[in-house]
Amino acid sequence: MRLGNLERSIMEALWNHPEGMLAQDLADALPSTPAVTTVLTVLVRLSRKGLVTRERTGRAHLYHASAGKDVFVAEAMREVLDGAGDVEAAVSRFVGSVSPQVAAALRDALNSRDPD
Repeated sequence: MRLGNLERSIMEALWNHPEGMLAQDLADALPSTPAVTTVLTVLVRLSRKGLVTRERTGRAHLYHASAGKDVFVAEAMREVLDGAGDVEAAVSRFVGSVSPQVAAALRDALNSRDPD
């Protein structure tokens, strides 16, 4: 799932504040200083995408990321690979382009995976 610039900025802020944030606090925290109404519009979109939840706190809502950034990144990677015409070629190119740390993490994850 691709995110626009403002969507990504809002998600980054929510991932960095697992306790949740009010829309006004989000608007104040973003470098682009969008209007609160703009932030609320984007939060509704993110909620429809299943990325954000909200809970009422008085007259306002406290917004939370539905899942951690690692879950979002893993899902995005899976979606991209699902759409690849040649998955083996895509994975091979990806593995050839990552840092040794990422390659080691991939190796460890594959080695610890339960055989199907």
